[in-house]
Amino acid sequence: MKKCVWVVVFVLAGMPASRVWAQAQELQQLALNIEKLAQFRQILADMKKGYEILTKGYNAVKNISQGNFELHKVFLDGLMQVSPAVRQYRRVADIVNYQVSLVKEYKQAFKSFNRSGSFSAGEMVYIGGVYERLFDASLENLEDLLTVLTANRLRMSDEERLTEIDKIYNSMEDKLVFLRDFNNSTSILSLQRRKEKIELQRLQQINGIR
Repeated sequence: MKKCVWVVVFVLAGMPASRVWAQAQELQQLALNIEKLAQFRQILADMKKGYEILTKGYNAVKNISQGNFELHKVFLDGLMQVSPAVRQYRRVADIVNYQVSLVKEYKQAFKSFNRSGSFSAGEMVYIGGVYERLFDASLENLEDLLTVLTANRLRMSDEERLTEIDKIYNSMEDKLVFLRDFNNSTSILSLQRRKEKIELQRLQQINGIR
């Protein structure tokens, strides 16, 4: 390196002053250009490094997002399925049995009230309307139960499905309790009217009234 510098000095020494000055300016400019080139290369290297970091970060976020989406999709798809634990929940059978009991009891009661002769035609229409509304409401409970127990109908966790089944169970139980209270009250009224009718007939016989 020193040898090259001395060569350059000797060469410049043999040149006119103006020429030497011009060469010195060129060398100085060349040195500046080399320095700028080195700086530019460093800038490019830094930019490349930054781009790589940015790209890796973007890809990482993208992969995480896609991964989360897949996990979320699997989770949601899982919520569309009904587990055996839900299907075999004891209150499912209880709800169905309640509905069967409701239909059986209201039919028997309606026939009994109709045969008793204690109620007018209008009253029997009213009693029949009460039973019809109860029956329709019980069918809605069964439809709700079927929806909860059918896959690909609702997105619910097992806990949410069991909670919904409990609500349907309580609703069906309330209907059966109401039916039995209604039948009991109506039966008491029927019994009172029969007693009144028998008492009236007895008084008529005593008084010789036919």
